[in-house]
Amino acid sequence: MPVITISRQMGSLGDEVASALSRKLSWECITRDLLMERFFPDSSADQRNRLAESARFYLSEYKDGKSFRDVLSESLKEMARTESAILLGFGSQLLFSGNENAIHVRIIAPDEIRLSRIRKQFHLTEEAAQALLSGTDRKHKRFVSHVFSADSTDETLYHLILNTGYMSVDECVAAILATLHEHELRVRINSETKKEGSSDHQTTTPVFKNPSEEEFAKILDMYHIEWKYEPKTFPVEWDSEGNITLAFSPDFYLPRFDTYLELTTMNQKYVTKKNRKLKKVKELYPGTNIKIVYKKDFLELAERLRGFGAPESAQEPDSSTTE
Repeated sequence: MPVITISRQMGSLGDEVASALSRKLSWECITRDLLMERFFPDSSADQRNRLAESARFYLSEYKDGKSFRDVLSESLKEMARTESAILLGFGSQLLFSGNENAIHVRIIAPDEIRLSRIRKQFHLTEEAAQALLSGTDRKHKRFVSHVFSADSTDETLYHLILNTGYMSVDECVAAILATLHEHELRVRINSETKKEGSSDHQTTTPVFKNPSEEEFAKILDMYHIEWKYEPKTFPVEWDSEGNITLAFSPDFYLPRFDTYLELTTMNQKYVTKKNRKLKKVKELYPGTNIKIVYKKDFLELAERLRGFGAPESAQEPDSSTTE
């Protein structure tokens, strides 16, 4: 199940972002207090106090020869097998590092804005607020360093770093939700690709092979239809040694409709060849939805959209393209 980890600076509105995201997704937000109640029910008051004061105490034994960190990691990963959650702090970005279903987010803000928020929240003098801010930053960094031998400020740990000095809580939530949607789609296509034995091209930057594909992408954008350009290749023929001799890379994938589209604006010889490939894909990969969009269909769609501000170049796609 997908999880979202949130690392945050004090005064960055990270807690507010986590709470708003929890409401939007109807996912539970796992805080440190909730974590202690759920995963360390047998811990003593003294142990909880030491966990609150000392990062190194997480490495000491809890029970059955396992440390607090080990139990925490195992418990959270077990939970994630059956339910989604938002994990707030406690090095969760390291606990789920490398997990393809996890999205790691860090919430930051400029020091002067954080200082202003803390002064207002706790009614502190500037000097006292600065001391609180500096001490909390050091404690957060020390926890991740001691428990996970990592730097919580390392940008490479995160999918998203959001600055609430320039973004509202709602904007941050929208950005995380958009990333979650794209991430889940990428993971699903990758998983399907592994099962099918096809090739995943999702990490490559879309480079359209001809003007007609670019114009079709503009048409999809006009309709706010989400698309992926040539996200993967389906092998359809192999030689006696198992080498791929023929493959098919549909031009577009429309996630909303779970459908692949292949544009055909060429002569009949190439249309026949593409139809043969399409037939083989349907035979070899049952359940895969693929359709061919012919030149006539493309032009009619462009014509209908011309009145909605479609670019003039959409009037007549280049029919000289090669396969």
